[in-house]
Formats: sequence, C-alpha cells, structure tokens
Amino acid sequence: MAKAAKGATMARLQSTARLARTVLASRLLAHGFYAGQDQIMMALNAEGGQTPGQLAARLGVRPPTITKTINRLQTQGFLEKRASDSDARQAHIFLTERGADAIKAIEKSVRKTEKQAMRGLDKKEIKAFAKVLYRIEANLSQELDVSAEDVETDEDE
Repeated sequence: MAKAAKGATMARLQSTARLARTVLASRLLAHGFYAGQDQIMMALNAEGGQTPGQLAARLGVRPPTITKTINRLQTQGFLEKRASDSDARQAHIFLTERGADAIKAIEKSVRKTEKQAMRGLDKKEIKAFAKVLYRIEANLSQELDVSAEDVETDEDE
C-alpha cells in the first residue's frame, strides 16, 4: 500500500464534507432552501422559541449570519419572530405552519444524501465510520477547548 502524503487525510475529509454539503444543498434548493437554512430549521424543530443568539451558539456560527438567515426564512414564510414576554428587546424564533410542513422535505433530503454517500457500505462499515468521525470530532473539539482556555488565560493577565 502506498504511503499517504502528509495532510492527505485532512484534504480528503474536507473534500468529502464539501461535496456532501453541495449535494445536500442541491436537494434543498429544490424545496426552496439555501445552504445553512436547513440547520436553523432543524434546530427550531428540535426546540422552538430560541433566540438568535442561542441559535448561533448551537450551530457554531456568528450572530450576524444567523440574523440574515432568519430574516430570509421569515420572508419565505418558514419562520416567525415573537417578542419575549419578559424582555421586549429580545426576539424568539419559531417555525410557522409552513416551516413545520417543510421539515419533512429537509429530513428526506438529508436521508437521500446520506444514502447516496453510504452506497456500497454495509452496516458494520457505516457504524465503524461513524465511530471514527465521532472520535475525530471529539479530538478537534478538545483542541478548540484548549485554544479557548489559552485565550481566557491571556486575557486574564
């Protein structure tokens, strides 16, 4: 077996993730969704009434990005903003009836993309692959935790 070039695994992981996202984005576009909107929709389906800040933290994106996407989804009729009962300056985001109906299309698009990606793999291989991805994710998350601690330490000095 040929020796892999340094960084080849990371390049392959990035390429695969980008391609999977492109295929999914194409499927979602057929239902009127743009890349990233599905994640907000699914997060609100799991727990409605989140604030834009909560959504940004949950999805790991910056608040301005969430705000723009929420506004687009609201214009499309998938989401609605409601003022907080306790703080009128704070808005909570909810799926509309149209948004709730669209969840099935999003889930179907995700399932089809995953099925296409896993074609030719048996259940054991898929389980092992998921386990490896989980470990990679955990390793990288630890790196982020360490970097955040370094920043906090630097700011305290």
